[in-house]
Amino acid sequence: MTRTTITLALLLLPLLAMAQQYDKWFADSTLRLDYVFAGNNTQQHIFFQQAAKSPRWAGRKARLAETFLRGNGQIAVKDHETGETLYVHSFSTLFQEWVATEEARHTDRAFQTSFNVPLPLRPVDICVTLFDFHGKPTATMTHTLAPDDILIRLQGKSNIPHHYIWKGKAAGQKDSKGDGEADITGCIDLAIVAEGYTQMEMGKFYHDCQRVADAIFAHEPFTSLKDRFNVIAVACPSEESGPSVPHQGQWRNTTAQTHYDTFYSNRYLMSQDMHRIFNLLCGIPFEHVIVLVNSDTYGGGGIYNQLTVTTSDHSTFREVLVHEFGHGYGGLGDEYAYGDDPETMYPADTEPWEPNLTTLHDFKSKWADMVAKGTAIPTPPDASVPDYRKIQGDDDRRRLNEATQRVGVFEGGGYQTKGVYRPAQECRMKINEVELFCPVCTKAIIDITDFYTGTKP
Repeated sequence: MTRTTITLALLLLPLLAMAQQYDKWFADSTLRLDYVFAGNNTQQHIFFQQAAKSPRWAGRKARLAETFLRGNGQIAVKDHETGETLYVHSFSTLFQEWVATEEARHTDRAFQTSFNVPLPLRPVDICVTLFDFHGKPTATMTHTLAPDDILIRLQGKSNIPHHYIWKGKAAGQKDSKGDGEADITGCIDLAIVAEGYTQMEMGKFYHDCQRVADAIFAHEPFTSLKDRFNVIAVACPSEESGPSVPHQGQWRNTTAQTHYDTFYSNRYLMSQDMHRIFNLLCGIPFEHVIVLVNSDTYGGGGIYNQLTVTTSDHSTFREVLVHEFGHGYGGLGDEYAYGDDPETMYPADTEPWEPNLTTLHDFKSKWADMVAKGTAIPTPPDASVPDYRKIQGDDDRRRLNEATQRVGVFEGGGYQTKGVYRPAQECRMKINEVELFCPVCTKAIIDITDFYTGTKP
């Protein structure tokens, strides 16, 4: 045995151990779980609707019982006999955003959601929990499921045309299979779903998908992480072109049923039909979803480990896409501020779970080790940094981008002008006028990618 062979074998040992642990509890298949979350701002409820299973598992196979971020909820798979936690997935949902709205104070509503977990080999207890802004459970529900339950629907492929825009070359990945599918081992699988594209517009959709991939991978740290992603375009045609725009009286028959005016906000473009979106992805290995909406109007949204929605043709397409993907993929919080609602999403006695926001309640758990010695906390803004609303040339743009790389503790973030702090004066998660993520957001994206791909122990 040569030295090279020995070295390669040693490098493969962690991957082998990972596979052995996964194979002890799970099949190489996906268990889809559909739920309905319902209630109002004081009471929330979780209802299990149905389950389905399909071949192949696209998710992580390491650190199965860990969560990288708390999120606003989690789903845990536990061995029914021993109670041992086998797999945990954290998330946020549109329902939990709605709970904070004025409407939730006097109306009960229900929202769909779906999750994929690895298919267990033995009966399991599945526990779903929702958290409030203090990180305390507001609703929990546990149900037992056996993998041989006859009411678990068998799902094949949806027969919707799809092809890979990009195939990563991460460790353990082959270039392609004979069936045209990517080897999903070692890569994060990102599906782009067509919305508001008619059959005649599918050429445009595929072109727009390439623009999506190009935009994401043009931004660090995604540029350096490119080989750890697969990107697949799912060409599901809509009956009508473009999304629904309720405030203009326009309701269109589209595949993912997106619409503007979510929560009565003109620019909030989102879908409430997660079950439908998961149906479109039947048989396609995926972990993260971008719904690409055929529209030239500003809009979109990003919900951690649920959904990213963006439009295709607005002039700020690239900037909005990358920002919203920061939410949906990286769990990053908004760093801008516009008011001081007394019912804040970020109360002073709780440290936000988003890695780029802090209330200073437990700052040591955030980016304290990235702040240069002697930096004032809170950090006063640098007056020499130009106002992003008044930039007048390349020098202003350069200084604005340079401001993204100075780490401090700047007050204003999470929609609040007071009491919530961000890592940099400017950042990709604050304004469209800069290209760069700040170092804290960059590190968070790298760390979560390592978590998903099992790169770090």
